[in-house]
Amino acid sequence: MIVCVPDVLTAQELGTIRAELQSAPFVDGSVTAGWSARTVKKNQQIDTNSASYARVADIVRAAFHRNSLLQAALLPAATTQPLFNRYAGGMEYGAHVDAPVMGGIGNALRTDIAITVFLSDPRSYDGGELVTHASGGMEYSFKLDAGAAIAYPGNTLHHVSPVTRGVRDAAIIWVQSMVRDSARRELLWDLESAKRDIFGREGKSQAFDAVSRSHANLLRMWAEVVG
Repeated sequence: MIVCVPDVLTAQELGTIRAELQSAPFVDGSVTAGWSARTVKKNQQIDTNSASYARVADIVRAAFHRNSLLQAALLPAATTQPLFNRYAGGMEYGAHVDAPVMGGIGNALRTDIAITVFLSDPRSYDGGELVTHASGGMEYSFKLDAGAAIAYPGNTLHHVSPVTRGVRDAAIIWVQSMVRDSARRELLWDLESAKRDIFGREGKSQAFDAVSRSHANLLRMWAEVVG
């Protein structure tokens, strides 16, 4: 299941982040890649030990948590800290699959879902598409408006095309979902979407209550909750 959500960041938040990125310290992005992905990862990322990183990370994290569509579709149980990647001058990230688990003892997280939040105006750069690889050799390309986000299963083979003009900045977050199986998450999202559609047309009708009950009971059956 791939979900694209517009306006995750407000115009004011985008302006603040872009201003911060102008002077933020960037390092070689391969430092956070696994041993095989490191050979195809050609980008930069904000130094996570910098004050600039802390300021922009807080903005993106808050935007993710307040977005009701992302919360309903992904059912997050935990998230990584955001990473901020930059591509320019032919930089790219070749085909790879994200690490299945990130973190270490005491803070390990299963990467069920990856999220890319686009920060640059798509008209300001050429290339830089996020390309997901599907079975049968099919590829799907995404280059969203600034402030929009795409969420896709963490087990997806994908790449970022070379940026041949301008600069492509993006924030990346990985999510561990309460429902680890992507097919089950897709079914729950279909039911959630149906609930919203029925409520919009009929209000709290008998049909709405029936779909709501099925959605709630399936989530209760499949959710992994610790506490």
